[in-house]
Amino acid sequence: MLNGLWASIVTNVFQASAVPVTDEIDLLQLIKHLFARKLLIACVMLAGGLLAGIYAYSLTPIYETSTILRPAALNDLDQLNRTEVYSLPPAEALRRVGAALDSYDTRLSFFMSNPELAKAFTRPGMSFDQAFDQFNTSALSLFQPDDKRRDLLSIYIGLNLRYPKGVDGATLLNNFVQFAINREKEQVASDLRIIVQNRLTEIDSKLDASREAYKVGKAGEVALLLEADSIKRAELQDELVALRAQLKRQRENRIAQLTEAISVAHSLGIVTPSTPSAMAAESTSGQASVMRTEVNNQSIPLYFMGTQALEAEKRVLLQRKNDDFADERVASIYRELKLLENNRRSQFLQQRQNEDIYIKGIKELRSEKTRLLSINTNMNNLGLVSVDRQAFEPAYPVSPRKALFVAIGALLGLLSVTGILVLQFLVGASERRAFVSGEALVARPVGQDAAKNVIAN
Repeated sequence: MLNGLWASIVTNVFQASAVPVTDEIDLLQLIKHLFARKLLIACVMLAGGLLAGIYAYSLTPIYETSTILRPAALNDLDQLNRTEVYSLPPAEALRRVGAALDSYDTRLSFFMSNPELAKAFTRPGMSFDQAFDQFNTSALSLFQPDDKRRDLLSIYIGLNLRYPKGVDGATLLNNFVQFAINREKEQVASDLRIIVQNRLTEIDSKLDASREAYKVGKAGEVALLLEADSIKRAELQDELVALRAQLKRQRENRIAQLTEAISVAHSLGIVTPSTPSAMAAESTSGQASVMRTEVNNQSIPLYFMGTQALEAEKRVLLQRKNDDFADERVASIYRELKLLENNRRSQFLQQRQNEDIYIKGIKELRSEKTRLLSINTNMNNLGLVSVDRQAFEPAYPVSPRKALFVAIGALLGLLSVTGILVLQFLVGASERRAFVSGEALVARPVGQDAAKNVIAN
C-alpha cells in the first residue's frame, strides 16, 4: 500500500515539472515582439510613405476651376423684348444658355476650334473622338441648385472644368462660356430674323391682297358706274323717242282737229276769230236792244277761231320738221344725255396714281412693316445672362493629394510590416508549442520509470 502511494506522488511530481501546452496567443509577448522591431516598422513606414510621395509627385497635377451664371437684368433684355415679336424672360435666357453649355454640339465645336485644348486632353494612343469624350464626360460638368431649394435668389447655373497642369483652364472655361453665349446670341438673332421676315412676308401678302381687292373693287365700281350711265342713257333715249312720237302724234291730232275746225268754220262762214255771243248779235241785228251775257265756264269750240287763223296754224304744223321744241322735257333729256357723255367719277377712279392711299387698313400695315424693318437683329450687345463669377486659376491642384498619398503609403507600410511580424510571431509560437509538446511526451515515460525505481528501492 505504501509503495502504491509513493508511486503516485512521484508520478505527479514529474508530471508537474513538465511545460504546459496551450493554443492561446500571448498578447503581451506579441506586443513585446513588435516593440522589439520598432525600428524595422518605422523604416518600412517611412519607405512606404516615401514611395507613395514619389508616385504622387510623378502624377500630373489636376486643377479645377468653376464659373457661375445668373439671370440677366431686365434692362439687358429690353432691346429684344421691345421688338414685340420675340419675348425672352431672364430665367428662360439662363435656361437656354445652360442648355447650350450642356449641348454636345456646342462642346464639340469649341473643342474643335481650340487645338491646344485637344492636345491637352489627348493621350498617346487616343483618337480625337476619345479625347473629346474624356473632355466631355470627365472634364466638364454642369451643376444647378436642387429643385427643392430653387427660388428667385438661388437660380444659377455653374460649370466646372478639370484640367491638367500646363493648361490655362480658367481662360478656357471663360472662353467656352462666352462661346456658348455667343452661339445662343446668334441663335436668338437668327430666330428674330426669321420671325421678322415671316411677319414681313405676311404683311406683304396682306398688302398684295388688299391691293388686289382694291383693284377688283375699283374695277367693279367703274363697271357699275358705266353700266348705270349706259342704262340711264338708254332710258333717256327711249324716253326721247317716245316723247317725239308723242309730240308727233299730238301734232297730227292738232292738224286733224284744225282740218275739222276749218270745215266747220267754212260752213258757218267764220273767217276771223269770233265768239258765240258775237254770232248771236249778228243774227239779231236791227231788233230792239238786247243785253246778252256769255258764260265762259266751258272752252269755246276751235272753229270760232275762224278759217283764216285755223288754216295759218295748219300750214305751219304741216311745215314743221321737228317737234322737240314743243316740250320742255326734250331739252331736259338732252341735258341729261350730255351729262352722261362723261362719267367723272369713273374717270378719276381710273386716273388714280398712288392707289395705296385709298386702300382701307393699309396705313396700319405699312406702319407695321416700317417698324419691323427698323428692328435691329444684331444681338452682339444683348445680355443673355450675367456672369456672377468668372473662372480663375486655382492655387492648389485637386488631384493628386500628396499628403493623402504619403499617409496612405505609410499606413500600407505599417500594415504590411505589422502583418509580416505578427505572422512571424504566430509561426514561431506554433513551432514552440510543437517543440514543448514533444518534450512533454518524452518526459512522461522517464518520470514513470523513475517512480518505479524509487518505489523498488
